[in-house]
Amino acid sequence: MTILQAENLSKQYVLGQHVVKALDQVSLKVEQGEFVGVMGPSGSGKSTLLHLLGGLDQPSAGTISLADRIVSSLSDRQATLVRRRHVGFVFQFFNLLPTLSAEENILLPLLIDGKKTKDYREQLGRIVSQVGLGDRLQHRPDQLSGGEQQRVAIARALITRPSILLADEPTGNLDKQTGNTIMQLLRESARVLNQAIVMVTHDPGAAAYADRVVFLRDGKIMETVSFAADAAQPDRLHRIVTALERLER
Repeated sequence: MTILQAENLSKQYVLGQHVVKALDQVSLKVEQGEFVGVMGPSGSGKSTLLHLLGGLDQPSAGTISLADRIVSSLSDRQATLVRRRHVGFVFQFFNLLPTLSAEENILLPLLIDGKKTKDYREQLGRIVSQVGLGDRLQHRPDQLSGGEQQRVAIARALITRPSILLADEPTGNLDKQTGNTIMQLLRESARVLNQAIVMVTHDPGAAAYADRVVFLRDGKIMETVSFAADAAQPDRLHRIVTALERLER
């Protein structure tokens, strides 16, 4: 089942007398349970694409369909509701509220949406077990390691059972070993929860956990590399590095 579909997305910015094309007629379809990586050099349009897909910005042209609604044509209020209920975000910076415990940070999206947290206790238990935070729920962010804070951020993104999870450099502030653990967690979320994920990353090792990787340059999709489910990580990594080398020529 298609969770998200973007058709001919373009985004332009006016800088003085110059028009900058951040995205140029990009089309992308994401299926339920699919993990899609997005790579490309700085300024290629990766973060712009992610922000458009999540409804954080509006395209200059093109359409985005999410949860059977054309998000790009909704009012700000309608788009906010769709984003709140159907999209989970994970960023490089964890964006946790420092005065709240891990559990309170995880449950915060439910409170913002006016939901009763007691109705989500079973959901909370499953997610906390999945991300391995069972004994850290009452700790504040400054009492958690970087990896634990990112686990809290992922649990917070999953608590509303979103249609799609959007991740922007989720391992950017983590050491390699912790980053691999976070990527395994995201890969498991896609498999166990049938969770659709789109992740922007500059790290080929992180991208190797995806089902397919889309490569952007100058606001356009230049290449897509897909992997068989049983493809070994070294083989995935080799194909990604080779594609990046082609992109830089």
